[in-house]
Amino acid sequence: MSNSTTNFYALSQSFSFSDIIVIATYFLLNLAVGIWSSCRVSRNTLSGYFLAGRDMAWWPIGASLFASSEGSGLFIGLAGTGAAGGIAVAGFEWNATYVLLALAWVFVPVYVSSGIVTMPEYLGRRFGGERIRTYLAVLSLLLSIFTKISTDLYSGALFVQVCLGWNLYLSTILMLVVTAFYTIAGGLAAVIYTDTLQTVIMIVGAIILTITAFNKIGGYSNLERVYRTAVPSKIIPNSTCHLPREDAMHLFRDATTGDLPWPGMTLGLTILATWYWCTDQVIVQRSLSAKNISHVKGASILAGYLKMLPFIFIILPGMISRALYPDSVGCVDPEECVRVCGAEVGCSNIAFPKLVIELMPSGLRGLMIAVMMAALMSSLTSIFNSSSTLFTMDIWKKHRPHASERELLLVGRIVTVILVVVSVVWIPILQSANSGQLYVYIQSVTSYLAPPVTAVFTLAIFWKRTNEQGAFWGLMVGLVVGVCRMVLEFAFPPPSCGIVDSAPAVLRRVHYLHFAILLCGLTAIVVITVTLFTPPPSHEQVCNLTWWTLTEEVQRDIPLQKVSSVSHRSAQGSEPVRRVTWGQGAGLCISTRQSEEAPPPRAPNIRESVFWSRFCCVNAILLVSINIFLYAYFA
Repeated sequence: MSNSTTNFYALSQSFSFSDIIVIATYFLLNLAVGIWSSCRVSRNTLSGYFLAGRDMAWWPIGASLFASSEGSGLFIGLAGTGAAGGIAVAGFEWNATYVLLALAWVFVPVYVSSGIVTMPEYLGRRFGGERIRTYLAVLSLLLSIFTKISTDLYSGALFVQVCLGWNLYLSTILMLVVTAFYTIAGGLAAVIYTDTLQTVIMIVGAIILTITAFNKIGGYSNLERVYRTAVPSKIIPNSTCHLPREDAMHLFRDATTGDLPWPGMTLGLTILATWYWCTDQVIVQRSLSAKNISHVKGASILAGYLKMLPFIFIILPGMISRALYPDSVGCVDPEECVRVCGAEVGCSNIAFPKLVIELMPSGLRGLMIAVMMAALMSSLTSIFNSSSTLFTMDIWKKHRPHASERELLLVGRIVTVILVVVSVVWIPILQSANSGQLYVYIQSVTSYLAPPVTAVFTLAIFWKRTNEQGAFWGLMVGLVVGVCRMVLEFAFPPPSCGIVDSAPAVLRRVHYLHFAILLCGLTAIVVITVTLFTPPPSHEQVCNLTWWTLTEEVQRDIPLQKVSSVSHRSAQGSEPVRRVTWGQGAGLCISTRQSEEAPPPRAPNIRESVFWSRFCCVNAILLVSINIFLYAYFA
């Protein structure tokens, strides 16, 4: 095994003709699937475009839930954190099992019975008023820039850089240009079916890469030994940061000294996962497109099984990559790291692309690169779409209610350009954050901004008394505290190897996952306190909008808009209105049309057959049992 430190890019093997053919074939296949699925579903109705006609089966939704969460950022981030710290990061993937089941059994029935399309819209109905809805739209945009667009761009550009040896910024611009060409206006159905195709190819490619990598080190039994000896040839004297962690093969780490402490990995992580899986527009929108609740449950169970795979196919290969290439993947000397990957703090992020370039045979290498690019582009296009929609509908249209459709479309495009520019500017900050570990960066930023949202959604669904004032002030206090911690984090980044840490003690002593627990608790206390001192919500703000009131009968007007995916209760007569009656015990709609508009979307139904309900419950118990076994085995 060569340990030489020749220029990293010189090691990158050039593309063969078969690689180029595979990449071209893959993109043509993706295009064909996108066009085919667009033709299957009517995109001229809101429900057809945003919710795929509410007619999706469990298997494409489950695959899409998995593919949405496993963008190229996660391939690079999980493998990089695995290379830097061992298997503990698998807890981030396995924890999703419990929250996915909560999504299908608890959150989606509430969302379906309330008849909403977007998450800000749910809070708008539950609490009344506009300020919470506007705040949530702005927060979603911020989280898109800091944790989605910039990380996806960076990871995709890193892949191009490793494969072709180009400059990181040139690679970023290439990614954006190709993404612009790649976008197909197919709505949600196209996204879900292309995600399914990518999931299959990602898993097949990752299986081949994993088998090849294990053969290279002599099997799983040798992994711990070769990982422990993966020390770079250039080290910094009088320091230990070049040594692999002693607890690399342990899932649960020390509560105070561990890099991923076990209280944070159990409770703190569940708070972040609840925000991501149960209240994030990208994920919930897929579940709302299901035919019925049984299909929602089936999709969550499938996604739960798929989320167990990254441990074997991404994290372990990341550790093998460090064992095989300790000088590049495990570098600690700042000068050496800059030469290898352009970042002073470390090069663990290149673990996965390095393995692809070095180990994959010709043709398969092209396939893996195409999959990474397509994963990146599909996640970017859906994020751009949902972000520009959020801004246009929840912010711009509120301040300019009479804006023409042409103006709204123009604003949407301008917002997308601004998002791209801000994200590109953010990349150098992202590169140096969190010791160069992309996945840790994503999770830490999320834990400063997301816990207040988790607290408010959970209280909104489970506590009928929660009102608008309590929710709003809880979110505001949570935001101020979270942003203070985030500013401190970026003002005092973790120092390079061998340099004294000048950060305040509170920053290093309170792990970001522990901070998420404290922030969620603080928000809940503020919400409960303010709520108890202010008037309770009206009957309309509770009926069919909480877990305890799913079965109440109510009549109310739900405005449908032609342009927007969001409903506004405005007094203008331009909006067609459906009168909706909710059936006792079922959450069913009996609608009477009052205008000559397109037919209303199929009424969502929270009633399911006894057989399929029991079948889903048995499968959920089996899934949880396997998950607990894995936790216990690797703990």
